[in-house]
Amino acid sequence: MSEILSSAQMRGIEQQAIASGAVTGLELMERAGAGVVAQIATAFPDLSPSTAAILCGPGNNGGDGFVIARLLQQRGWAIALYLLGDPARLPPDARTNHDRWLKTGPVHLWDDRQIGDRLGAMTSGLVVDGVFGTGLTRPMPPDTTHTSQALDALRHRTPSGRPRVVAVDIPSGISADSGANLGGAFWADLSVSFHRAKWGHYLEPAGLPEGGAACCGQVAVVDIGLPQDPAPDSVQLVARPAVFLGKSAQGHKYGHGHALVLSGGAGKGGAARLAARAALRVGAGLVTIAAPQPAIAEYAAQLNAIMLTALPDGYSLRGLLQDARLNALCLGPGLGQSRAQDLVPAALWGRRATVLDADALSAFAEDPPVLFGQLHDKVVLTPHMGEFRRLFPDLAERLHTPGYPKIEAARAAAARAGCVVLLKGPDTVIADPSGRAALHAATGANAAPWLATAGSGDVLAGIIAGLMARGFAPFEAATSGAWLHAAAARAFGPGLIAEDLPEMLPQVFRDLGL
Repeated sequence: MSEILSSAQMRGIEQQAIASGAVTGLELMERAGAGVVAQIATAFPDLSPSTAAILCGPGNNGGDGFVIARLLQQRGWAIALYLLGDPARLPPDARTNHDRWLKTGPVHLWDDRQIGDRLGAMTSGLVVDGVFGTGLTRPMPPDTTHTSQALDALRHRTPSGRPRVVAVDIPSGISADSGANLGGAFWADLSVSFHRAKWGHYLEPAGLPEGGAACCGQVAVVDIGLPQDPAPDSVQLVARPAVFLGKSAQGHKYGHGHALVLSGGAGKGGAARLAARAALRVGAGLVTIAAPQPAIAEYAAQLNAIMLTALPDGYSLRGLLQDARLNALCLGPGLGQSRAQDLVPAALWGRRATVLDADALSAFAEDPPVLFGQLHDKVVLTPHMGEFRRLFPDLAERLHTPGYPKIEAARAAAARAGCVVLLKGPDTVIADPSGRAALHAATGANAAPWLATAGSGDVLAGIIAGLMARGFAPFEAATSGAWLHAAAARAFGPGLIAEDLPEMLPQVFRDLGL
């Protein structure tokens, strides 16, 4: 996993480095500009020097743009540079680079319609967005409307018939914290971030216009010489499992745990079977489905390696949990809300590693504190946004505010619940009560759109339960589970249905070298 930062964390790191005397702001700006130019050459090796439109804003992001213009010109590019704002009001470092640029080329004052027309006429070359960076918290100004519209039109052309668009740090108008489109945002083929990627590069707020994950394109990170120490309360970007998922040659089935999946009645067992199959495929030594007696025959007709036991009610579950070898539980998939209200308290009484999903969450929508009062630190909640809204309505409502990040919502939910919360989506956030958080982004090159199919969430719940049965801590099981889930979807590809996901896990493990 790699660290990603909020805008405030990044600002603090820069300010501390400058205050210590280790580096100057002007040096950081020069390194940032050089890093963007280097990434352009790396990302677009077929792009020959031609025409570049450099769009500079009124802050230090614009100062980076001046550096980029100067360095590109030295490589043979013909530069047209536009500045939004008054040059006299630029910050000192940006003003210095503005003046340096003036020695080699003109600065065109911003004319939104003229810029829009120019961009619309470009069939090749480069557009560099250095208008606003990570500090923007408001909609784009009205005099960027034509520019935004022209960029949007370019987006729908084939790459061979348009210029490449590069954002300095993050596309203008995208919140670096929440990923929200603040209004009139630009987009990019490539976003070049400095020191660390930002939260907003990977988050995509639901119910709002296309934001960070959709608008940032490829995200590249360049080192500008800042200290590499981890930032306090930083978020980890899940790139692959951070724990070893292999098994020892000397192990036996009980050494890899026994997962118990609690199911609903007859005719409603598909979700539980998906979860159980996933738990078994991810390496749990044994998996048992506990079902009402009338459903046992149905399950027995469809299962082989997965065991069955009749379970009428929560009182019986307490008795079943006297067997200490049952070390991980999965409740929710196909459970039914009435049965969930009975079984969830008994499951939590047993204080086993537990995944609560689907009906096990929705069953407590009328009075979430009833559930929260029973949760413990071995639990993982796996809500999608609808289930999250039922349990945490105030936090879900705040997510409609463009500047409120999904990361902070998950952290607040985990603190309230006292356990790990995995908030599902293409940008899945995992948080624990201490504030530790990770983001798994199934976007861009890592996109797994085939997961938008019935039952895929049940498989994720089973994967996490299986990992916890194997002894993984809740947070590690949740982060690794999210990665494995998406990797299995990518490995299968088009046509995926939920039943395919567990069967792709062996291939994913082989790809990991296990």
